[in-house]
Amino acid sequence: MSIHSTIDTTTTDTFVNDYLDSLALVERLHRLLLDVIKDEFERVGILEINAVQALLLFNVGNNEVTAGELKSRGYYQGSNVSYNLKKLVETGYMHHQRCEIDRRSVRVKLTDKGRAVRIVVGKLFARHADGLADKKALTQDQLTQINTCLRGVERYWADQIRFIY
Repeated sequence: MSIHSTIDTTTTDTFVNDYLDSLALVERLHRLLLDVIKDEFERVGILEINAVQALLLFNVGNNEVTAGELKSRGYYQGSNVSYNLKKLVETGYMHHQRCEIDRRSVRVKLTDKGRAVRIVVGKLFARHADGLADKKALTQDQLTQINTCLRGVERYWADQIRFIY
């Protein structure tokens, strides 16, 4: 079943159909990204964490953040950030510490083991960027245009959420 079948539109409404195609593509790309990371981890023998946890480590980077900050950035919708953080702490990929100001809040940062995973993911992304450029699958201008367009959709959606009430 396609996303198109859930909305009542005419076949002449190309903007709506193209928008629905874009939504489906973004969703598929995210799933493929997780599969790409999972395959890389199987290849290099990192089996104790999943792709969402690896992305979480990559995005935390050298920062010290709270679970709430990660959720508010919107990177992990559909996944349980608190659960994944707990698993990463238990398996030694992250340190956690209660916030001095708000004792309810826990701040997390990467351990050396977590930074090693971040390097693996970073190298994977760099290799893919080089491959896309080498095969001329994307030019710098096209990539800039894609990012500009996606940021426009992000702003529009954020405004829709912000002004819903």
